[in-house]
Parts: sequence; structure tokens; C-alpha cells
Amino acid sequence: MVAMTRIERAMNEAIAASDGSGCPPRLMAAVRYAVFPGGARIRPRLCLAVAEACGDDQPAVADAAACAIEMLHCASLVHDDLPCFDNADERRGKPSVHRAFDERLAVLAGDALIVLAFQTIARQTMLAPPRCGALQLVVARSVGMPLGIVAGQAWECEPEADLSAYHRAKTGALFASATVAGAAAAGAEAAPWQLLGERIGEAYQVADDIRDAAGDSVDLGKPVGQDALLGRPSAVLQLGLDGAIRRLKCLVAEAVEGIPACPGAEDLKAHILSESGRLLPKGLALRAA
Repeated sequence: MVAMTRIERAMNEAIAASDGSGCPPRLMAAVRYAVFPGGARIRPRLCLAVAEACGDDQPAVADAAACAIEMLHCASLVHDDLPCFDNADERRGKPSVHRAFDERLAVLAGDALIVLAFQTIARQTMLAPPRCGALQLVVARSVGMPLGIVAGQAWECEPEADLSAYHRAKTGALFASATVAGAAAAGAEAAPWQLLGERIGEAYQVADDIRDAAGDSVDLGKPVGQDALLGRPSAVLQLGLDGAIRRLKCLVAEAVEGIPACPGAEDLKAHILSESGRLLPKGLALRAA
């Protein structure tokens, strides 16, 4: 079964398990709106790619890990768009959750997705209890303090932020969680996969900074120019556009070189290179080349 089919099925099943009698209808509607239709599902596909490279002997566990990581990503987007942060009107080409519903439901929908992520791991690892604790810890670290996405968001509230620390927390944490959780879900040693995820995560954040500075809001499905407008740390503001592109290329090369030894290393390398080729719009990709 292809990765996207596995991910969408797991997401639908996990949310359906919470859509029971007594659940506030508008809350469930806001949760589904935040998750479907999804974006490229980059993080869960990376998680499954690593699990497959390591053998993927428990597909249901890998699916749960991938699903949880995507739910946490969606939750972070809902909260990121709120008026107290980016005050973004659009996400993925449609009104952001707080615009489509209201601010209170957006906060609650994001919170619900965070909890549901951990419920999903717990439910799907009942037949593989030794892997449950490792996955819960890996995923929890990617969300909280000191280096998770909450910490990354908090760096935006500081008078000064170290760009690398900001990128590692806000974006790199979930990518590191994707690679480490993918290995853990397949019963492989998880620690060696941390650096790969961090490199990929930082590459995606640098690419996001480049798109924000030089991309098109219609193509991206969200406003551009937000880093400069909101005074957020940015690779483009710090390194310039060409410097940020060079940094992106370096990070992708380091990621590929840092793939740990595993049965499916070559397929995983091809996956990473294919994904990195889609990071920038065509014009910027030609400039990078």
C-alpha cells in the first residue's frame, strides 16, 4: 500500500474513533477541517519511509506514529495561524480554522489534535507494548520543552533568537521525531536517526523562509512576507536569498550523507532527494541549481 493511502486511512480511522455520541459537532468539524484535505503529508511519509528502510515489521505501529506526527503538525498550524501569533487568514488555500469557525474553536481543535496524537499511539501499540513507551517519549519531546515545537513558537516571543535553535525547535523537532519514530516503530535502534531528521527539518525551514521572502501567495496557499512583517527569525533575513539557498543545498547534502546503515538506505536516499527537489517553486529551484 502506498504511503499516502496508509496515512489517510490511519488519519480517518483515528479521528473517527473520537467522533462518538456526545462529541460537540462543531469541534469535530473544526478538527476534520484542520486535517482534511491534507497537504503533502511530508512528515508522516518520511516516518513511513524510515520504517520501511528499517524493515517495517509492524505496519500498524508505523502508521500510528506517522498519524500522530501529522496530527501534531496540523495542530501547530492551527495555533500558528491564530491572531495572537501570525493572524493568518488562509492556510492550504482555504480560510484558516479560526476564520472558518472562530478563535475559541481553533484553540480547542488544536488542543484536541495534540491529545488525539497520543491516544492514537497508545491504541495502536497495544499489541506491541515494548514500542509504546519509546514512541510516546519520542513524539512528546518533539512537542514540548526544551526543544519541541512549543519551544520553537516561544522563541518568536523572545527579544532575540538564535536562528539555528529556532529552526531546530519550530520545524526540525517534528522531522527528527518522524525519523526517530519511524525507526522505533520498526524495532530498530532509534537514536542514530535523530541527526537525519534535524538536518531535513532545518532544510524545510530554510526553504520555508525562502518561499516566504520570494514566493507567491497564490501558489503557496498562504500569505508571504510574514517573516519580515512580524520580525521573525529568517534564514533569508540573516543570510540573504542566495546565502539561504546555499544553506538549503548544504543541509540536503548533509541529510543524505547522514542516513544510518539500514536495509533500505538507497531507497530512503532516493526519497529524500526527490522530496528536496520539490522544496522551492520552479523559478527559485532553477536559481538554486
